[in-house]
Amino acid sequence: MNFEGLDPGLAEYAPAMHSALDPVLDAHLNPSLLQNVELDPEGVALEALPAQESVRIMEGVYSELHSVVADVGAPVSGSHFDLHEELLWVGSHGGHATSFFGPTLERYSSFQVNGSDDIRQIQSLENGILFLTKNNLKYMARGGLIIFDYLLDESEDMHSLLLTESSTLLVGGLQNHVLEIDLNTVQETQKYAVETPGVTIMRQTSRFFFCGHTSGKVSLRDLRTFKVEHEFDAFSGSLSDFDVHGNLLATCGFSSRLTGLACDRFLKVYDLRMMRAITPLQVHVDPAFLRFIPTYTSRLAIISQSGQCQFCEPTGLANPADIFHVNPVGPLLMTFDVSASKQALAFGDSEGCVHLWTDSPEPSFNPYSRETEFALPCVVDSLPPLDWSQDLLPLSLIPVPLTTDTLLSDWPAANSAPAPRRAPPVDAEILRTMKKVGFIGYAPNPRTRLRNQIPYRLKESDSEFDSFSQVTESPVGREEEPHLHMVSKKYRKVTIKYSKLGLEDFDFKHYNKTLFAGLEPHIPNAYCNCMIQVLYFLEPVRCLIQNHLCQKEFCLACELGFLFHMLDLSRGDPCQGSNFLRAFRTIPEASALGLILADSDEASGKGSLARLIQRWNRFILTQLHQDLQELEVPQAYRGAGGSVCSSGDSVIGQLFSCEMENCSLCRCGSETVRASSTLLFTLSYPEDKTGKNCDFAQVLKRSICLEQNTQAWCDNCEKYQPTIQTRNIRHLPDILVINCEVNSLKEADFWRMQAEVAFKMAIKKHSGEISKNKEFALADWKELGSPEGMLMCPSIEELKNVWLPFSIQMKMTKNKGLDVCNWTDGDEMQWGPARAEEAHGVYVYDLMATVVHILDSRAGGSLVAHIKVGETYHQRKEGVTHQQWYLFNDFLIEPIDKHEAVQFDMNWKVPAILYYIKRNLNSKYNLNIKNPIEASVLLAEASLARKQRKTHTTFIPLMLNEMPQVGDLVGLDAEFVTLNEEEAELRSDGTKSTIKPSQMSVARITCVRGQGPHEGVPFIDDYISTQEQVVDYLTQYSGIKPGDLDAKISSKHLTTLKSTYLKLRFLIDIGVKFVGHGLQKDFRVINLMVPKDQVLDTVYLFHMPRKRMISLRFLAWYFLDLKIQGETHDSIEDARTALQLYRKYLELSKNGSEPESFHKVLKGLYEKGRKMDWKVPEPEGQTSPKNAAVFSSVLAL
Repeated sequence: MNFEGLDPGLAEYAPAMHSALDPVLDAHLNPSLLQNVELDPEGVALEALPAQESVRIMEGVYSELHSVVADVGAPVSGSHFDLHEELLWVGSHGGHATSFFGPTLERYSSFQVNGSDDIRQIQSLENGILFLTKNNLKYMARGGLIIFDYLLDESEDMHSLLLTESSTLLVGGLQNHVLEIDLNTVQETQKYAVETPGVTIMRQTSRFFFCGHTSGKVSLRDLRTFKVEHEFDAFSGSLSDFDVHGNLLATCGFSSRLTGLACDRFLKVYDLRMMRAITPLQVHVDPAFLRFIPTYTSRLAIISQSGQCQFCEPTGLANPADIFHVNPVGPLLMTFDVSASKQALAFGDSEGCVHLWTDSPEPSFNPYSRETEFALPCVVDSLPPLDWSQDLLPLSLIPVPLTTDTLLSDWPAANSAPAPRRAPPVDAEILRTMKKVGFIGYAPNPRTRLRNQIPYRLKESDSEFDSFSQVTESPVGREEEPHLHMVSKKYRKVTIKYSKLGLEDFDFKHYNKTLFAGLEPHIPNAYCNCMIQVLYFLEPVRCLIQNHLCQKEFCLACELGFLFHMLDLSRGDPCQGSNFLRAFRTIPEASALGLILADSDEASGKGSLARLIQRWNRFILTQLHQDLQELEVPQAYRGAGGSVCSSGDSVIGQLFSCEMENCSLCRCGSETVRASSTLLFTLSYPEDKTGKNCDFAQVLKRSICLEQNTQAWCDNCEKYQPTIQTRNIRHLPDILVINCEVNSLKEADFWRMQAEVAFKMAIKKHSGEISKNKEFALADWKELGSPEGMLMCPSIEELKNVWLPFSIQMKMTKNKGLDVCNWTDGDEMQWGPARAEEAHGVYVYDLMATVVHILDSRAGGSLVAHIKVGETYHQRKEGVTHQQWYLFNDFLIEPIDKHEAVQFDMNWKVPAILYYIKRNLNSKYNLNIKNPIEASVLLAEASLARKQRKTHTTFIPLMLNEMPQVGDLVGLDAEFVTLNEEEAELRSDGTKSTIKPSQMSVARITCVRGQGPHEGVPFIDDYISTQEQVVDYLTQYSGIKPGDLDAKISSKHLTTLKSTYLKLRFLIDIGVKFVGHGLQKDFRVINLMVPKDQVLDTVYLFHMPRKRMISLRFLAWYFLDLKIQGETHDSIEDARTALQLYRKYLELSKNGSEPESFHKVLKGLYEKGRKMDWKVPEPEGQTSPKNAAVFSSVLAL
């Protein structure tokens, strides 16, 4: 069945909405339909449902006999009468199959066929049932066991199947081919090419195969060669259904109208003897399905989506009296099928109900059906019935086993005391947002719990370790509720509050008083912001990535380099990684690892962020290593000693890679040694849960030099044998990366226990007098940390929840062993400087960053980073030379004490990733950055569009003698399309609150020359190709039309975003000044950071403080007497107009030397705008402003 022309409401039925695990009853659902459906045990009992009354059936006239629910709430997508047994099969949009036995529709079997795709067609065979989904063909026994599962290519979109012989099957869909599959070998035997793609319906007679196409055609094909013998062009729009009987072919479908597709009430009927159309049959319903029911005559049954059914003869006239109505529970009928005996009709609706219509009280689905096999009933010993109304009835008739133990029902008195359960507290979010009218409070539903269900938790530990309800909000600046929060204010999840002006009036300085740049969190998959900051503050990594440039369209190393450049230029303003995350979403490995979250998953907090960021950490290091491996190592990256990475390796490998030997020892004595390398290590915790002290260095050594017993192949024994696998280190990395793997309560308890042991040892070490078992009073603790107590002792708060050392020492032994120990500042005085020890294979690693998972049950979980920012970054940003620890929480950046970076309160602050770097690492590398973008990016380039011609060229590329210089003017304008619509909610007081802004993507970028003989001539006019789905082209405002960004059909100069981005980056780096209107938004969406002295924005040039911003169209009409942006916007026209306005500004303000006179001009502009309501008059309307009195001041100047 082709659904292209059906009701648009069908698009709302997404498979994810119809989970079979938690059925929810529709309010309009008739309870009598719920036969054999398992309900919630606390809901309505099956015995309480009213029994359906017997239906009187008139012989020879179809009437409804029975209705039943197949899958509650999930639309029926396919129905089929079994050709061998008295069964009716039903498939749902959720991929669930259900069978019903006999005319009473007793549930026979029910099982899941596909986890996500809908069941599109069902075909019964002798031994089982064939189910066709989008790209999967599954053959299952009638009880639900899988016989075979044939997975088609992912690009396939199958819709129909046809059983040609007992073991041969044809499968067709929206492709330009039909597959032939042998059911015996379960292999594809033939692929027939189809000239007209879109085979959604197939039928067969003794002469032809009949194929119905989405284009409205029906093709007749040879039974042996599958070649087209004849073709009927039935409908101009699309084909809905057709059927063949004898020499007649009847079709129904949709015709093209001015407003779109419309259901055609004429059935096209064809005579297969003469191969021509006969008189169309006009019916009185909107036909969506049709079948021949040849009982006494060749009757046609025509069914509409709304449930109307009409019987008529294909060569006669339709009589309105022959119409009857099916009463679907849902608004639409989705499927229709006729039994082989023609005695039963089955209808499936959009609410998961099946309606059986028959022409006799006891119909049979097949003329000769075999006996259906049922499951054997459970055989139990029959017990005599007991009449509980008899007082003298001996209860000893119930056999009870003889026992002397206490019965379970004999509760102790202490456990039997009545203890009423206290009602759970009202959600804090409801109390915070509540508006009171009198004594009644109103608040928006935070949707943190299911409707009418309140979960009771006896213990806080009942919930998972890292599960929490998500409420997206920014807690900073709101009323404090200390009794509800254990999470410190600066660690809570921060979000941007959007107003009518978007981000312009949002005070980012309130969150970040430093000159370092934060990252905005509202972009999809921005959970990795903290790790981007960690990589940025690794000086060798930052320089390496910024020196990299390649030709790949989606290269993570290139995009990360562009983002690092923005972070360099920013002076405290937040940046966004939209281009980097756009490239990240295109990497297949990222999707395969589950790193790309859907918007709903990100908002609801599904999955563990700690696991996610650790997988992302491994992925990004591997991806950067691969991206840089093929390129030649830059000259700037030669080590201090002149050594260069070996060919085939990358600088990422040199920094992070650890060379290892993996030894496998079989019990036969055979040993196998293999060399390998890894970019990071995962902590492996000891199984012993005792409270003994276990240094972090011991756990790290155990994780690096891992030893485990496992089954492995032994070449000597020639079979799998138990082997002992050990790992030895050959070479230590310059940067040690550790995934903590604290993913359950077991690991969290280990960290908590070790922190408590370390705390007691630290107290004992600094006091020297406290015994192991003595409990410390708070006064004693305060005295220890006070200046009067011990001057050299850190405060008690600094010692709590600390197990992680700031430095570790690692030494390679002669027998390929590894020694790891904690390192303190006192050790340096004892052993000497770390550099002196490196010659002996001893290295000291300093903690540089920790990434932690914040568990906040109220504001939702988040990821933050503690980063030790080095001297070079402070020198560049703030002009000082010192090191400092900072907290990076998206766009919130705050300096912290170094002890805070290693304190982990496992109730809300869980470690995820650790970065240790070798001491004096930066001195080993030449950290010069050479801009890899050259002037050649501005020269002419080929278009991606196949149909683009020179006659369509709208710009003239720069020549070598036209290359821009510092201070040159460039007019710029950009147009955008929408990828995701804005998400907003209406508050209880009627005001609108923006939860998430619309996600825009740049579609066109235009740059025009700002001086010279060709001033105003564009040298860049690029349309940006996009692989993401566009939900709104905004044609009225952007001038972009569907197809302009498609390389197959576009006639524009189409390029990649990276190509155009490099052109703009070169212009920024060379020092040109951009002139445009509203450039702040343009650069934000393009994802560029431009110094403020290189931006000349006419929005602000012609703006008075605390007044509205004026549109480019009104400014052009007022000052230049130009009428622009008539029907749509054109970026060339807008950029050229902005340049002319800037020239006008210089003229009116005397190059900025007469601000008072220009202020009078602006006053006249605003007065005229208010009078005109800021609208440009029509051509026959008011005269030019040059003739108006208000413009006299301009003429005087």
